[in-house]
Amino acid sequence: MMVYRLSRKKYSGKLSGKGAALSGNRWNSKGVEMIYTSESRALAMAEVIVHLSLAVLPKDFVLLEIEIPDVIEIKKITPRDLPENWNTFPHHPSTQQTGDAFIRDCKCAVLQVPSAVVNGDFNFLLNPFDPDFKRIQITSQHPFLIDQRLIKW
Repeated sequence: MMVYRLSRKKYSGKLSGKGAALSGNRWNSKGVEMIYTSESRALAMAEVIVHLSLAVLPKDFVLLEIEIPDVIEIKKITPRDLPENWNTFPHHPSTQQTGDAFIRDCKCAVLQVPSAVVNGDFNFLLNPFDPDFKRIQITSQHPFLIDQRLIKW
Protein backbone atom coordinates (compact mmCIF):
# COMPACT_ATOMS: atom_id res chain seq x y z
CA MET A 1 0.00 0.00 0.00
CA MET A 2 1.27 3.45 -0.87
CA VAL A 3 0.62 6.45 1.40
CA TYR A 4 1.70 10.06 1.02
CA ARG A 5 3.16 12.81 3.15
CA LEU A 6 4.21 16.41 2.54
CA SER A 7 7.47 17.35 4.22
CA ARG A 8 10.07 20.07 4.21
CA LYS A 9 13.02 18.92 2.09
CA LYS A 10 15.44 19.07 5.04
CA TYR A 11 13.30 16.53 6.97
CA SER A 12 12.39 14.30 4.04
CA GLY A 13 15.16 11.72 4.26
CA LYS A 14 13.85 9.94 7.34
CA LEU A 15 10.44 9.24 8.79
CA SER A 16 10.31 10.71 12.27
CA GLY A 17 7.47 11.58 14.61
CA LYS A 18 9.44 14.35 16.30
CA GLY A 19 7.62 17.14 14.42
CA ALA A 20 4.20 15.93 15.53
CA ALA A 21 5.47 15.64 19.11
CA LEU A 22 6.43 19.32 19.25
CA SER A 23 2.89 20.63 19.43
CA GLY A 24 0.49 17.71 19.42
CA ASN A 25 -2.22 17.29 16.80
CA ARG A 26 -5.61 15.65 16.35
CA TRP A 27 -4.29 12.13 16.99
CA ASN A 28 -1.35 12.76 19.36
CA SER A 29 -0.67 14.76 22.49
CA LYS A 30 2.33 17.03 22.80
CA GLY A 31 5.41 14.90 23.40
CA VAL A 32 4.03 11.80 21.61
CA GLU A 33 5.89 10.92 18.41
CA MET A 34 3.81 9.74 15.46
CA ILE A 35 3.98 10.10 11.68
CA TYR A 36 0.91 11.31 9.79
CA THR A 37 0.37 10.05 6.23
CA SER A 38 -2.59 10.12 3.85
CA GLU A 39 -4.21 7.70 1.43
CA SER A 40 -3.77 10.10 -1.52
CA ARG A 41 -1.64 13.00 -2.67
CA ALA A 42 -4.69 15.29 -2.66
CA LEU A 43 -5.58 14.41 0.93
CA ALA A 44 -1.97 14.99 2.01
CA MET A 45 -2.25 18.51 0.52
CA ALA A 46 -5.66 19.15 2.13
CA GLU A 47 -4.34 18.08 5.53
CA VAL A 48 -1.54 20.63 5.25
CA ILE A 49 -3.51 23.57 3.88
CA VAL A 50 -6.00 23.56 6.75
CA HIS A 51 -3.05 24.68 8.87
CA LEU A 52 -1.07 26.73 6.40
CA SER A 53 -2.18 28.83 3.44
CA LEU A 54 -0.89 27.65 0.08
CA ALA A 55 0.34 31.21 -0.54
CA VAL A 56 2.83 30.88 2.33
CA LEU A 57 3.64 27.20 1.94
CA PRO A 58 7.42 26.81 2.16
CA LYS A 59 9.00 26.48 -1.28
CA ASP A 60 10.99 23.41 -0.24
CA PHE A 61 8.01 21.09 0.37
CA VAL A 62 8.34 17.64 -1.17
CA LEU A 63 5.80 14.88 -1.58
CA LEU A 64 6.94 11.59 -0.07
CA GLU A 65 5.63 8.30 -1.41
CA ILE A 66 5.79 5.73 1.37
CA GLU A 67 5.29 2.01 0.98
CA ILE A 68 3.60 0.01 3.71
CA PRO A 69 4.21 -3.68 2.91
CA ASP A 70 1.04 -5.76 2.59
CA VAL A 71 2.23 -8.07 5.39
CA ILE A 72 1.98 -5.26 7.96
CA GLU A 73 -1.27 -5.27 9.93
CA ILE A 74 -3.33 -2.09 9.76
CA LYS A 75 -5.63 -1.40 12.68
CA LYS A 76 -8.73 0.57 11.60
CA ILE A 77 -10.82 3.19 13.36
CA THR A 78 -14.04 4.38 11.74
CA PRO A 79 -16.13 7.46 12.55
CA ARG A 80 -18.60 5.11 14.30
CA ASP A 81 -15.84 4.23 16.78
CA LEU A 82 -15.47 7.89 17.77
CA PRO A 83 -17.59 10.40 19.68
CA GLU A 84 -19.96 12.57 17.65
CA ASN A 85 -17.73 15.65 17.70
CA TRP A 86 -14.40 13.89 17.13
CA ASN A 87 -13.58 16.08 14.12
CA THR A 88 -14.04 19.51 15.73
CA PHE A 89 -11.34 22.08 16.29
CA PRO A 90 -9.71 22.42 18.72
CA HIS A 91 -9.01 18.71 18.76
CA HIS A 92 -11.25 16.48 20.83
CA PRO A 93 -9.27 14.90 23.72
CA SER A 94 -10.57 11.42 22.84
CA THR A 95 -8.77 11.39 19.48
CA GLN A 96 -5.48 12.31 21.12
CA GLN A 97 -6.04 9.61 23.75
CA THR A 98 -6.73 7.08 20.98
CA GLY A 99 -3.55 8.01 19.12
CA ASP A 100 -1.44 8.12 22.28
CA ALA A 101 -2.65 4.62 23.21
CA PHE A 102 -1.79 3.38 19.69
CA ILE A 103 1.79 4.57 20.18
CA ARG A 104 2.11 3.48 23.81
CA ASP A 105 0.61 -0.01 23.35
CA CYS A 106 2.81 -0.72 20.31
CA LYS A 107 0.52 -3.49 19.02
CA CYS A 108 0.85 -2.51 15.36
CA ALA A 109 2.79 -0.09 13.19
CA VAL A 110 -0.14 1.48 11.29
CA LEU A 111 -3.48 2.92 12.40
CA GLN A 112 -6.06 3.93 9.77
CA VAL A 113 -8.15 6.90 10.96
CA PRO A 114 -10.84 9.00 9.28
CA SER A 115 -9.82 12.39 7.93
CA ALA A 116 -11.41 15.34 9.68
CA VAL A 117 -10.67 17.46 6.61
CA VAL A 118 -12.14 15.30 3.83
CA ASN A 119 -15.16 13.27 4.89
CA GLY A 120 -14.88 9.66 3.69
CA ASP A 121 -11.10 9.69 3.23
CA PHE A 122 -8.50 8.20 5.56
CA ASN A 123 -5.14 9.01 7.04
CA PHE A 124 -2.61 6.44 8.19
CA LEU A 125 -0.71 7.03 11.41
CA LEU A 126 2.68 5.35 11.72
CA ASN A 127 4.16 4.20 15.02
CA PRO A 128 7.95 4.68 14.86
CA PHE A 129 8.40 2.46 17.94
CA ASP A 130 6.70 -0.67 16.60
CA PRO A 131 9.11 -3.40 15.40
CA ASP A 132 7.37 -3.54 11.97
CA PHE A 133 7.98 0.18 11.41
CA LYS A 134 11.45 -0.51 10.02
CA ARG A 135 9.77 -2.28 7.07
CA ILE A 136 7.94 0.91 6.04
CA GLN A 137 10.04 2.80 3.50
CA ILE A 138 10.08 6.08 1.60
CA THR A 139 10.14 4.92 -2.01
CA SER A 140 10.39 8.31 -3.69
CA GLN A 141 10.07 12.01 -3.20
CA HIS A 142 9.19 14.76 -5.62
CA PRO A 143 9.05 18.54 -5.45
CA PHE A 144 5.54 19.58 -4.45
CA LEU A 145 4.33 21.81 -7.25
CA ILE A 146 1.22 23.90 -6.62
CA ASP A 147 -1.09 25.01 -9.39
CA GLN A 148 -1.00 28.80 -9.04
CA ARG A 149 -4.78 28.98 -9.47
CA LEU A 150 -5.13 27.44 -6.02
CA ILE A 151 -3.20 30.29 -4.44
CA LYS A 152 -5.75 32.87 -5.61
CA TRP A 153 -8.29 31.52 -3.10
